[in-house]
Amino acid sequence: MSAAVTSPPQPLEKKPVKFSNLLLGAGLNMFEVTTLGQPLEVVKTTMAANRGDNFAGAMSRIWGRGGVLGYYQGLIPWAWIEASTKGAVLLFVATEAEYYAKSFGASDFVGGISGGMAGGVAQAYATMGFCTCMKTVEITQHKIAASGVKPPSTWATFADIYRKEGIRGINKGVNAVAIRQTTNWGSRFGLSRLAEQGIRNVTGKEEGQKLNAGEKILSSGIGGGLSAWNQPIEVIRVEMQSKTVDVNRPANLTVGKTLRYIYGKDGMKGLYRGVAPRIGLGVWQTICMVALGDMAKEAVEKLTGEKVTAKH
Repeated sequence: MSAAVTSPPQPLEKKPVKFSNLLLGAGLNMFEVTTLGQPLEVVKTTMAANRGDNFAGAMSRIWGRGGVLGYYQGLIPWAWIEASTKGAVLLFVATEAEYYAKSFGASDFVGGISGGMAGGVAQAYATMGFCTCMKTVEITQHKIAASGVKPPSTWATFADIYRKEGIRGINKGVNAVAIRQTTNWGSRFGLSRLAEQGIRNVTGKEEGQKLNAGEKILSSGIGGGLSAWNQPIEVIRVEMQSKTVDVNRPANLTVGKTLRYIYGKDGMKGLYRGVAPRIGLGVWQTICMVALGDMAKEAVEKLTGEKVTAKH
């Protein structure tokens, strides 16, 4: 009787990080933030900073700051810097983290979550910390304008914070950003996978069989929407970075101090203020990445001559 022949396990290979992948991610992120992304970000941040406002109240407050342009506060340069760099940071770090997780025996699923969580932390400390801080400062310093004084330019504000508080000042709230990013990417990945499996069960598709564009948007939208469970971290981040004046707010805020302050003042409802526009933002990001991804992928491949391997 002949012995069964077993094929040797495939050697673990690290995914290459290509320029075409980075260009695709940056292009899609730039489109997303310049269209509906920043207005939703501004509404979300305004509601989180002014927790007495409902959705209509926040919209009215933003309009009063400058009409349509009020919805694009913080877009240039901070949101553009963040959008054009965060994808590259995520891809580089997530690729390395996923490779090492798998080298220690992690499954594809666990490796993917590990990579996403590590990439999210790296995003926060590399570029998103100071970008989110400066966007929030611009959005919440409207009280200066309300008092009849013209607020300083974005670069003057940046220089003033740096002169007074240094690197720590322009990265205020970065620990909250890191917590938000790592929980956001980990849960978004896991919840999207669960949604994909549910769609396969309903439609009768087998594991590995491709979902169509509508099914991709639905599964990723569910994952993105449900990952807003960590909205309290986002509200904490906004409060730590906010320029809204409150004499009752503790000095030298940490994540823990800010959590106690918000909960004591506004309760659990305050910690979830702004969750609706955040869910909308997650859905819009999904539509941009999935619905426009194939067209953008084709354009980048023509431009660079490289085959894009990044998933979107």
